[in-house]
Amino acid sequence: MVKSSKKAVKIHESVPPDWYYRSIYIDRNIIQRFVHGRRFSEVGKLVEPSGGKILDIGCADGVFTKIILDKSNAEKVVAIDILKSSIGWSKKHWRKEKCIDFIVADAHKLPFKSGEFDAVFVLEVLEHVFEPRKVLREIKRVLNRGGYAVFLVPAETLLFRMVWFFWKKYKGKIWKETHVHAYSGDFLSKLVETLGFEVLVNKGIIFGTLRLIKVEKK
Repeated sequence: MVKSSKKAVKIHESVPPDWYYRSIYIDRNIIQRFVHGRRFSEVGKLVEPSGGKILDIGCADGVFTKIILDKSNAEKVVAIDILKSSIGWSKKHWRKEKCIDFIVADAHKLPFKSGEFDAVFVLEVLEHVFEPRKVLREIKRVLNRGGYAVFLVPAETLLFRMVWFFWKKYKGKIWKETHVHAYSGDFLSKLVETLGFEVLVNKGIIFGTLRLIKVEKK
């Protein structure tokens, strides 16, 4: 594990391993259910039901991984996270999902062969990594030619910053200091283009607070 990844583990140590599952399905938090419901819907529109092998980076408790599996008809979804607690919880909770493999792994140095995956999902993850360019290069390496990747990041609009400020004061205080990079405007779309991806979709969702991007590896 690289030094920056050890820092990432440290700043996320307060995040419960079942954060999303509990927030949506147990606590039934109205805000969480709305936000994540919209995320599921918008990202789901970009999932291609073509099967194959998919990588989900920063899978957390696997809630979104399951949706990716269902919508893609994938033969296999490999879901990775740097937090052992999240992977441990996911393995236990989703143990009946034989098409999902949960693995502790570092996105800065993916333990996979070049061109191994038909699609890669990176949903609200890049803001949490210390070396996003390195992560993006790794994503390009493991993605096969003609494969696609989907990125979702906070848009850093005024509305997002206001919501995020108050969210961190209350229920979301566990996320304080976890965002180490910001992606305002078209910064991310331009970044992925410099790395050789072709941008297919670039749009704001949930009142513009999140930026959703789909790219293809040529």
